[in-house]
Amino acid sequence: MSNIPYKTYLDESEMPKQWYNLRSAMPNKPAPLVNPGTGQPMTAEELSGVFCEELVAQELDETTPYIDIPEEIRSFYKMYRPSPLVRAYCLEEKLQTPAKLYYKFEGNNTSGSHKLNSAIAQAYYAKKQGLKGVTTETGAGQWGTALSMACAYFELDCKVFMVKVSYEQKPFRREVMRTYGASVTPSPSMKTEVGKKILAQHPGTTGSLGCAISEAVEVAVTNEGYRYVLGSVLNQVLLHQSIIGLETEAALKKIGVKPDIIIGCAGGGSNLGGLIAPFMRDKINGDLDCRIIAVEPASCPSFTRGKFAYDFCDTGMICPLAKMYTLGSGFIPAPNHAGGLRFHGMSTTLSQLYHDGYMEAIAVPQTEVFEAATRFARTEGILPAPESSHAIKAAIDEALKCKETGEEKNIVFGLTGTGYFDLVAYQKYNDGIMDDYIPTDEDLEKGWAGLPNVE
Repeated sequence: MSNIPYKTYLDESEMPKQWYNLRSAMPNKPAPLVNPGTGQPMTAEELSGVFCEELVAQELDETTPYIDIPEEIRSFYKMYRPSPLVRAYCLEEKLQTPAKLYYKFEGNNTSGSHKLNSAIAQAYYAKKQGLKGVTTETGAGQWGTALSMACAYFELDCKVFMVKVSYEQKPFRREVMRTYGASVTPSPSMKTEVGKKILAQHPGTTGSLGCAISEAVEVAVTNEGYRYVLGSVLNQVLLHQSIIGLETEAALKKIGVKPDIIIGCAGGGSNLGGLIAPFMRDKINGDLDCRIIAVEPASCPSFTRGKFAYDFCDTGMICPLAKMYTLGSGFIPAPNHAGGLRFHGMSTTLSQLYHDGYMEAIAVPQTEVFEAATRFARTEGILPAPESSHAIKAAIDEALKCKETGEEKNIVFGLTGTGYFDLVAYQKYNDGIMDDYIPTDEDLEKGWAGLPNVE
């Protein structure tokens, strides 16, 4: 057996004290957010009406490589960080592959995912600004759970709009949020004007992240002392999540391993962007030769089948426009889609990197995702979140390719969280009633029909 340990931990003293801003290394910066009314780039003043002031500064910063993590946030991080880098020895043995598999495990906190890394930062800045509370949306429920935990810690009110299909399928996730003091509303709802409009246009809709975002933003801007916070997509979120990649980089150096392939699941981009940040920096600078692979669901394939264009980030079309790979703000994943990663667009940062050829993207059907998840659970002893299982699927496929070629590649992937609140989806898979839906070209054309005419 290799002398590399099963788990590599950093000491608390080795935990990063700064986040890394990947945009500072990018030769082509992401296109700016655009005001849909004026067609001009959003100003800090305009964004401050929706987001916390310090988060706006982070959102617009494209040049500062490292940004200090406040002591209060680092103290909170120490409750569950540094997180382990795990060598998947058992999975390697089952696959009979010469590849070396490593995963960064982000599920060792009550929210069950990496989302807490940004939730606590955003709650901290809201508290520092003297706000009463924040509003947000959540799809699978990981972000809503993480934010409710963070808001409870800083004694902030937390209003969560949860995609209706997830609200109905994941009652236990909903109850964790309520236990931490959050109010949880199935979206679209009759509580907001935009929700009423969406329901009138699409009676019986199971909702989407785009719908929930619209409702959360409306509540934030119409209630004094509230701001809207988002768990993915935005540059500020990728910044906070860079602690994942920085810890991974430090742990790999500690055991003398250089990655050949880095894999992350991709919905809006928070986990993927955080995991790859320092490695992408080195790849851009010519200091690292590795493949970086984004894995998305075939039922919501924004990278692999989307258009690189300006689009609304929400279904109600009240948010700024972002240039990203998108399926159209009106795109709603099929109700049978249980694997998370359901946002219609992708982070502007990751979209630009993908457009410039710095990384690859693949789309996988959900039955194959859950097959990989089950295989992983039976060998590595962790029930993975459906989102994470997209990366697991790709990592297994790459390891099997190495089996065929005899190459001993180092494969690193992100295990973003646990799947213990996703048992309805696992039940459907185990009962053999889970199926795959892949949108037709006609379905996608309907989504793109609403793209704004902005270059």
